Amino acid sequence: MTKKWFRIGIVSVFILSLALRFWGLERFNTLVFDEVYFAKFGNNYLTHTPFFNAHPPLSQYMIGIGIWIGSHIPLGHDTVNGLTGSLRSPWTYRWFNALTGSFIPLVVAAIAYQLSYRRSFAIIAGLFTACDGIFLVESRYALSNIYIVIFGLLGHWFLLLALDNQNRRRSFWLVFAGIAFGSSVGTKWNGLWFLSGAYLIWIAAWLIHLIHSFLNSKLFFTSSSLKEAGGRESRGAGGVGEAGEAGVSTYSPSSPSSQSPLQNLTQLNIFHMLFYLGIIPALIYSIIWIPHLQLDKTYGFIAVHQQILKFHLQLGGNNPNVHPYCAAWYKWPLMIRPMAYYYQTAASITEPLPVMGPPLPASAGQVIYDVHAMGNPFLWWFGVAAILFLVGMLVSQPVILWLKEKRFSVPATLSVDTWIALYLVINYAANLLPWVKVTRCVFIYHYMCAVVFVFLAIAWFVDQCLRSYYQQLRALGVSITFIILVAFIYWMPVYLGLPLSPNGYKLRMWFNSWI
Repeated sequence: MTKKWFRIGIVSVFILSLALRFWGLERFNTLVFDEVYFAKFGNNYLTHTPFFNAHPPLSQYMIGIGIWIGSHIPLGHDTVNGLTGSLRSPWTYRWFNALTGSFIPLVVAAIAYQLSYRRSFAIIAGLFTACDGIFLVESRYALSNIYIVIFGLLGHWFLLLALDNQNRRRSFWLVFAGIAFGSSVGTKWNGLWFLSGAYLIWIAAWLIHLIHSFLNSKLFFTSSSLKEAGGRESRGAGGVGEAGEAGVSTYSPSSPSSQSPLQNLTQLNIFHMLFYLGIIPALIYSIIWIPHLQLDKTYGFIAVHQQILKFHLQLGGNNPNVHPYCAAWYKWPLMIRPMAYYYQTAASITEPLPVMGPPLPASAGQVIYDVHAMGNPFLWWFGVAAILFLVGMLVSQPVILWLKEKRFSVPATLSVDTWIALYLVINYAANLLPWVKVTRCVFIYHYMCAVVFVFLAIAWFVDQCLRSYYQQLRALGVSITFIILVAFIYWMPVYLGLPLSPNGYKLRMWFNSWI
């Protein structure tokens, strides 16, 4: 793919993302789902109204900034309401989230490119991310989860840029990585898992390096002993230069066609990690709290964290008795229990859009308006399969080497695709597995931090198929892409809250657990 077509592709993905997020943004003149908290909190900062927040305040700052800017722009003020505590247009408290969410596919594409320097991989990753439902829904309302994701992803992108540079330029990008990771945690605590993923891939790189060094040293001493013990055997066998006959093999694959910044992870020492990805994120997180603590002086910095922890511990267990849409972590990957953010019915499509109050009786409601926080089903399902494929690839490589050479070995240089697999699997696990021990009621939107690595995984798989010499694999890549795009269009009415007939709604709710 040429640079020209790459740029056209990236711009097209951004325009698609932007258009979907801004189209009809003010249609529901009410507070949708957790806008009852976050839109109000954002407005509270503008009206200097103290309040308790069960999460770190960064996303509410962003929403508040958006409200202030939107109130000074002569656009989108056709409808107003006073539900935030002030007379505001829905456009004012939603537009900044829509703009921020529009950039997430670009950041995902940037990470894909930086991992591999493959433009096709980057375009596909950005396109798939733009074609996901839950990211579209979360971006169209004054909610907080897109800020966790975009700051966490920016942290990873800046880290990859740092690995791709040296000296002062490396330090420059590491500082920005620390700021981004701190901002992700400053949105919600689970933003910490993005940072933990960075640490885990760094630790994995060092472990691979140390194991390889250990095997090399063992091979050196074994070879020296053999030389001293019997020169004639060595000459007869062709010499100990053939390491495969002397001891532990250090098989190295052929040089990869391109490099990956991940290969430079061992250039970061413990000081780099603790300062740039430890002290700086902690400092940024602390600074983020200052405006809120100046507004609400009920609790100090330590006390407010104690209150937040107490709040979450008292939310109750993961069952429908606590909330009808509670969904434990193992229900997320296969999208077993998505949730409705908004559901109203009307007698006809010509009636004004419903705002508040219970839905009409089933017999009277001929039109359904549903905003469903659900992913693109086939994107998620194919993505989980791709993650499992990458896990299998990582496990099979040392097994194949063992069977081939009859001894344990570690490659001197991992291939680019092995690094990508390691990076995606580790970060996916880092953002999903901490929820295993969480017993409070959680929801499918908590999976957003992990599922972006699913998008990268299926994009990698499709890119590999499309670049294959085999026609069957190229056909498979095209088919997967086509199915994902068609699925996105098919479920778009429940992402955008478009009017549906009861039959049209049922056709999109494939399982009872989706309703």
